[in-house]
Amino acid sequence: MFGLSKKTTMIPEAEALPGRTTAIATAERHFLSDRPLKSAIPEGMEEAIFGMGCFWGVERMFWSQPGVWLTMVGYAAGHTPNPTYQEVCSGQTGHNEVVRVIYDPSVTSYDALLKVFWEGHDPTQGMQQGNDRGTQYRSGIYTFSDAQAAAATSSLGAMTPRLQAAGLPAPTTEILPAPTFYYAEDYHQQYLAKNPDGYCGLGGTGVTCPIGTGVTA
Repeated sequence: MFGLSKKTTMIPEAEALPGRTTAIATAERHFLSDRPLKSAIPEGMEEAIFGMGCFWGVERMFWSQPGVWLTMVGYAAGHTPNPTYQEVCSGQTGHNEVVRVIYDPSVTSYDALLKVFWEGHDPTQGMQQGNDRGTQYRSGIYTFSDAQAAAATSSLGAMTPRLQAAGLPAPTTEILPAPTFYYAEDYHQQYLAKNPDGYCGLGGTGVTCPIGTGVTA
């Protein structure tokens, strides 16, 4: 998590590590809820994926939200199939550290999750988050439907002028259709529940996301 010399330029697919055909081992159950980590999405629930920097702290932000049924950390939006953490950190897979969230839309909303996303990190830093540098720390929203894509794009449009008004650059957040999600290793899952004093390098900008306030810019 701490190296400052990680690659900050996306590796071309042709140069990425080859990976493997079988999934790497991960936890069987969620450390806090004891729900199966690879359980099917319950009927009526939805999923979301976000990249906000080191996934340890990001997962903690989301598991504490009302209406969130399950969280898990992994790798997405790169080239290498079934990567390991060490491979992702090398900058040679193109993957981002992400959190997958299963939530109940009758209790919370995608907009509410987007608010956590925008306020929980600095989306203007490019291939880093604080002292964590590398392509795996980039800001990203990965969408599962046209509605999610529209909401994500609208939220980006609302946040951009607010961040710039605060003297910050425009967001570097990528918004893409949800790619394949690869589970991270066992010890990464719910890391800060297992290690309450563990490292978390996340920090917001102090700029409030206008979603849900009636403000559009």
